Amino acid sequence: MQNWRSISLWMDQLDEDLRPRPALAGDLDLDVAIIGAGYTGLWTAYYLKRQAPELKIAILEARFAGFGASGRNGGWLMGNLLGEDRALAPLPAAERKASFDLLHRIPDEVAEVVRREDIDCHLRKAGILYCAARYPEQERRLRDQLAALHAEGLDEADYRWLAPEELNGQLRIANPYGGIHTPHCATLQPARLVRGLARAVERMGVQLFEDSPVTHWEAGQVRTAQGRVRARWVVPAIEGYAASLPPLGKYQLPVQSLLIATEPLSDAQWAEIGLEHGQAFSESSRQVTYAQRTADNRLAFGARGGYRFGGRLREDFQLSVEEIDLRRYLLGELFPQLRNVRITHSWGGNLGMARRFRPHMLVDRRNGLALSGGYGGEGVGASNLGGRTLADLILGKDSLLTRQPWVLGDGPLSRLSAWEPEPCRWLGYNAIIRSFVHEDRVLADPHSAPWRRRMALKLADLMEGLMR
Repeated sequence: MQNWRSISLWMDQLDEDLRPRPALAGDLDLDVAIIGAGYTGLWTAYYLKRQAPELKIAILEARFAGFGASGRNGGWLMGNLLGEDRALAPLPAAERKASFDLLHRIPDEVAEVVRREDIDCHLRKAGILYCAARYPEQERRLRDQLAALHAEGLDEADYRWLAPEELNGQLRIANPYGGIHTPHCATLQPARLVRGLARAVERMGVQLFEDSPVTHWEAGQVRTAQGRVRARWVVPAIEGYAASLPPLGKYQLPVQSLLIATEPLSDAQWAEIGLEHGQAFSESSRQVTYAQRTADNRLAFGARGGYRFGGRLREDFQLSVEEIDLRRYLLGELFPQLRNVRITHSWGGNLGMARRFRPHMLVDRRNGLALSGGYGGEGVGASNLGGRTLADLILGKDSLLTRQPWVLGDGPLSRLSAWEPEPCRWLGYNAIIRSFVHEDRVLADPHSAPWRRRMALKLADLMEGLMR
C-alpha cells in the first residue's frame, strides 16, 4: 500500500485505515452512477438519498475518498461562490438578496450535517479576515471591493471594514492597513469531512467502489477495467480531474494550488498572531494567499500554484525548494517572527477552473447527465451547494437552488464556455501570472517609483480582466 498519508497534512492527521475499499468487480444496474468520491460526488449522493432513499446509487472512485482536492485544500468552508457578484448583479433586489442568503447559509448547512452524521471535522465558524497588509494599494482594492459589495445590497452584518487597531484585535500582522471581516465562513479539517461523508453515504445504502478508475463514460453507461455500470443518470463529479474524462477537459481546466504547514506553534507565538477563534485569513494580493489555524495549533498557509501545458494533471506534489520558499517568504512578510519556524508539511492539489471564472451546475435530461464544477478553489462550500442543486435537478424539483443564475437548466454540455485551444491557454495563463508576480514585486518594494507602481497595477488589472 502506498503512503497515502503523505499527500497532505490533513491525511497525515487521520487515525484511520486508508486502504481503498474493494473495487468494482462485475456489472451493475443503477439509478445514479457518480464518478468521483470527493465532496461533489458525496454531497450529491447524500442529498439524493435523504430525499429519495429508494434510489440505487453507486460511486466509482479512481483512488480513495478524499484523494483529490477534497483531501488537500486549505479548509475554508465559504458561504460564497466564485463570480457571484457578476452572476447576481442583473437580478431584482429581492431575488439577489435571496440568492446571497442561500450562499451565506452554506457553512450552517454543512454544520447541521456534520452534527447529524457525527462527523468530527473540527468545524469552527468565525469568518474570514481579508487583510491589507504589505502595501497601501491593497487597502484601496479592499475598500473598492467593500463598496461594490454594499452596492449589491449587502450590509455591515455581511462585510465590515476593520481599521488597523480593530484588525489587530483578531489578527496581528506586520504593517496592517486594515481589512474586511465577513462572518460567512468556517474552517475545518477537510480530510475528516470527506472521509466522514463517505461513511455517512454508505450507511444510507450508497455503494462506494474505490480503486476503480473510469475508462469510458457516455449517456447511460460508465465502464472501468473490472466492470460496467448502466444508469439512468451519470454524475461526473471530478472537478480538477476533468481532463481525464473527455470532453469535460474543454470546460474545466486543472490548475494547482500549493500549501505549507508549520510545526505546532506555542501559546506565546499564537498570542502574537491571534486567530484564537479559528478565523480564516487572506492577504489581499493577487498571489491568492489563504491560511487557517489548525486544531493542533499549526498555521496552514497556501498560495496560488500553476498550470501545465495541455491541461496535464500534476501527479507529484513533492513541492520544490522554490515552491516552498515562495510560501515561506509570503508567510514571513506577514509574520516576521515565523521566518525561521520549521515547516513540517508541504503539499498541493489539482482544482477545476471554469472559463470566465463561472462555476456551473446543469442537467441534460435527454442524456441523463448532471454536472457541477468549476469552483475555482472555493469548492469546500461550493460543492455542498452543487450537491444539493444536482439532487434537486435529478429529482425534477423546482426550488430556490435550481433557479439560480449559475444553474444552466436542461440542455447539452456544449452550453458551457469552452477554454481556448493550446498554446493559447498556456501562453495566456502564464502571461497573466507573470503580471501578478511583477505587480507584487513592485508594490512590495516601498522604494518603487510611483509611475512604476501605477503601471504594474494597470497591467495586472488588464490581465485579470482577460481571465473574466
